[in-house]
Amino acid sequence: MAKMEVKTSLLDNMIGVGDMVLLEPLNEETFINNLKKRFDHNEIYTYIGSVVISVNPYRSLPIYSPEKVEDYRNRNFYELSPHIFALSDEAYRSLRDQDKDQCILITGESGAGKTEASKLVMSYVAAVCGKGAEVNQVKEQLLQSNPVLEAFGNAKTVRNDNSSRFGKYMDIEFDFKGDPLGGVISNYLLEKSRVVKQPRGERNFHVFYQLLSGASEELLNKLTLERDFSRYNYLSLDSAKVNGVDDAANFRTVRNAMQIVGFMDHEAESVLEVVAAVLKLGNIEFKPESRVNGLDESKIKDKNELKEICELTGIDQSVLERAFSFRTVEAKQEKVSTTLNVAQAYYARDALAKNLYSRLFSWLVNRINESIKAQTKVRKKVMGVLDIYGFEIFEDNSFEQFIINYCNEKLQQIFIELTLKEEQEEYVREGIEWTHIDYFNNAIICDLIENNTNGILAMLDEECLRPGTVTDETFLEKLNQVCATHQHFESRMSKSSRFLNDTSLPHSCFRIQHYAGKVLYQVEGFVDKNNDLLYRDLSQAMWKAGHTLIKSLFPEGNPAKINLKRPPTAGSQFKASVATLMKNLQTKNPNYIRCIKPNDKKAAHIFSEALVCHQIRYLGLLENVRVRRAGYAFRQAYEPCLERYKMLCKQTWPHWKGPARAGVEVLFNELEIPVEEYSFGRSKIFIRNPRTLFKLEDLRKQRLEDLATLIQKIYRGWKCRTHFLLMRKSQIVIAAWYRRYAQQKRYQQIKSSTLVIQSYIRGWKARKILRELKHRKRCEEAVTTIAAYWHGTQVRREYRKFFRANAGKKIYEFTLQRIVQKYFLEMKNKMPSLSPIDKNWPPRPYLFLDSTHKELKRIFHLWRCKKYRDQFTDQQKLIYEEKLEASELFKDKKALYPSSVGQPFQGAYLEINKNPKYKKLKDAIEEKIIIAEVVNKINRANGKSTSRIFLLTNNNLLLADQKSGQIKSEVPLVDVTKVSMSSQNDGFFAVHLKEGSEAASKGDFLFSSDHLIEMATKLYRTTLSQTKQKLNIEISDEFLVQFRQDKVCVKFIQGNQKNGSVPTCKRKNNRLLEVAVP
Repeated sequence: MAKMEVKTSLLDNMIGVGDMVLLEPLNEETFINNLKKRFDHNEIYTYIGSVVISVNPYRSLPIYSPEKVEDYRNRNFYELSPHIFALSDEAYRSLRDQDKDQCILITGESGAGKTEASKLVMSYVAAVCGKGAEVNQVKEQLLQSNPVLEAFGNAKTVRNDNSSRFGKYMDIEFDFKGDPLGGVISNYLLEKSRVVKQPRGERNFHVFYQLLSGASEELLNKLTLERDFSRYNYLSLDSAKVNGVDDAANFRTVRNAMQIVGFMDHEAESVLEVVAAVLKLGNIEFKPESRVNGLDESKIKDKNELKEICELTGIDQSVLERAFSFRTVEAKQEKVSTTLNVAQAYYARDALAKNLYSRLFSWLVNRINESIKAQTKVRKKVMGVLDIYGFEIFEDNSFEQFIINYCNEKLQQIFIELTLKEEQEEYVREGIEWTHIDYFNNAIICDLIENNTNGILAMLDEECLRPGTVTDETFLEKLNQVCATHQHFESRMSKSSRFLNDTSLPHSCFRIQHYAGKVLYQVEGFVDKNNDLLYRDLSQAMWKAGHTLIKSLFPEGNPAKINLKRPPTAGSQFKASVATLMKNLQTKNPNYIRCIKPNDKKAAHIFSEALVCHQIRYLGLLENVRVRRAGYAFRQAYEPCLERYKMLCKQTWPHWKGPARAGVEVLFNELEIPVEEYSFGRSKIFIRNPRTLFKLEDLRKQRLEDLATLIQKIYRGWKCRTHFLLMRKSQIVIAAWYRRYAQQKRYQQIKSSTLVIQSYIRGWKARKILRELKHRKRCEEAVTTIAAYWHGTQVRREYRKFFRANAGKKIYEFTLQRIVQKYFLEMKNKMPSLSPIDKNWPPRPYLFLDSTHKELKRIFHLWRCKKYRDQFTDQQKLIYEEKLEASELFKDKKALYPSSVGQPFQGAYLEINKNPKYKKLKDAIEEKIIIAEVVNKINRANGKSTSRIFLLTNNNLLLADQKSGQIKSEVPLVDVTKVSMSSQNDGFFAVHLKEGSEAASKGDFLFSSDHLIEMATKLYRTTLSQTKQKLNIEISDEFLVQFRQDKVCVKFIQGNQKNGSVPTCKRKNNRLLEVAVP
């Protein structure tokens, strides 16, 4: 968002009237219209002299940024537009520079923004005062005390989501430099009745909801709490959730603020335990139980809640249970114990909850004061900030509203007195004659309430203390007797006949005409709330608690310090607190912030004129304006006055050489302003009527327009002259650069032409020399040629006879040599690839080279085969040797051979070394395994097959069970005599064993395998390697095998198999075994 324009005077660009003292005409309607006009333009602050009116915008505005703080820092109060920062700065500078203690009084009804205003004041002071680690720590502690007190002292009401339900006065202490040293907080009349009962649409104090929403599961379990609000009778459910309020996040903020303020971890836990105990107290319910004497006695319905409270607080369960059922009354040396009925038990429970929470709140304030109090003994300057309840007029007004409105009466009284006093002092200080001002003095209303003999509070105390039956009705009767003739007291039962027929005044009520209007009070509850009694049995039970904090909150429960004197009433305590507060405020220089609530909907952009009118009346703002302008409506120091209006007089414009007062006198004489409209003080000029000020402003505005026109004229002339001089200077520069460019271009053209002429001359000379050299060379060559021809002729004549005898042979040899040379050169470019299987070879060009051509082809093939073999590794050589061996053994003999050529010989197909299944088999074989393959062993009896592992090592042939890995047969290679197989496309082969050997006891072996060629080849090579004898490989479609003592013929026939292409084996008789091959 763009930064807002900083104004140089309150009167500049004014929306409405910034200071109500200048409002013309002055009446209620114009006052409200002016506020509304400024509110609609986001101007929420307006002055009445030095008093700030603040209208709650119910939304965030960009007027509190650090830049805005700097704008108002060390500026005159009226120098900028109205703002709460201006009042804060004025108060802080008066405290720092003039050594005057200050107080800022913030008043207004609930929801008008008092709490936010106090935060803004404190944040501004924190921003403008000194820096440093210690100073920053003090500022942070002062600011962080707010979240803690708001959590425990604020609640949602129908008028405000964050309503302060207690009065707070904070004294911030500063050193001589204006740096904060610490502070002291005083609290007034916490609305503790809210703990046990809340009006419809309102909530209990924030901390209860924050604890249940934001605490961790571990903490809730420790406090034996549940997140469900409906589990607790003290929490209202219709407004448990507030729009725009995150209770869980606020709980984390409060815990962090407590840590910054200085609460130890165990102290924070103790506070939360007390809060949990208060919540649980509301869940205790009672039932009546008849005794022998006929009286009813209260008993607790469910003792589980009581048990959890006692575990949480460390109180003996029986002690607390008795305190809820019996009451002990002591009089001198006698003790009388009476039973409590159900109603009295509920009263005792609620009284305990209210007292426990109220005393916890007072303890919190004292604990915060310990942390933020000044640590030094030097003299301190003090700035007080009072954030206290505004005037309250509800549908049902009780004792709390009566006390709050009494406090507002006292604040209004001191406001009028201090305002008049301030006005009178300024007049005397400036040497202006003071005129008496008539105003409404509300001292008569204060006296009606606080008079020590016949005041309402005195009579309430007297009624509470007297023996006999005391009720709210007897209190009202006494009021009717004593106050009947008072002009501000009204009652249906009073002796004044004017109220007998007033149906708007119920019989159980009385009405007081406050300065802010008439308020009707319900007399019900006045006596009980004023007594604020807590039974001694409950106090003593709390003192016996094992919980350190709870025990410290009830010192009167100590049996060793029993005091039979009746404690002071709530009304007398509050009256004494207000008297102390008034005495404190009268010693300080006052600054006022009057907060106004624009609507009851808590919504932005809504301005209810009726509601604002009501607040203007009871805040006495119109009367305040009249007091301010009873003598002179406006006053201003001579220097800023002369600075603002000096342009209206030729003698003072543009500079005045003499004193400022003399300049103002000359100015006003020149303007012919009537003498009765102004007066000259010692340092200020006083203007009686706002019309005079507005006339000055109109003249100033017109003069500023004239001056602006003059400035524009001079500026335009200067701008045109400057532009002309710049154009002239630019023309000179451009001309100079153009002349330079033209001369450079002409020089380049001359230079280029010269180079062309030079090149042509040099070329002509070079060509001339070249022609001469060529002619000379041709002459020399002609001489040489003629000489050579002549010498050749001479030699031919001499050797003609020899040449004719050998010429044919020489020509033939030369021609043949050239043909062979050409042949070899062409073969170099036509050579085929180096692949041994490439059979391409260029054709021979001449028939006589046929034998040479074939020999050259053979030599080239041998050479490229050698080159190809040289690339092989040892492993590849072994593979090709095996393949070569297989080719020699099976090529053109076995139909299965062609399909095996492209398959690499792997040998170890089972990976026995890696498979844990064959660990036992691996451990039994110590030699290197050449072949490891699963084969089908043909049963000798019926021709059926069984899977076996076929293993070939360097010395043995082994058969093992496929499933168990157990070795079934082991045949040394020396006992293998022959291998027989068919010529067809099958995998059957027989291994013949040496007769008489141990392995041949059962006869020869007949196998079927998918890798027949590889197995036969490796068996052949291994046998040759070990025995130095070639193994006989028999390839025939009929061969004999030895089965035990019989010789059986194995015969291969063509047939159709049921299993497709798989060969089948069948035993025909004792002498024949047929193998059907597809």
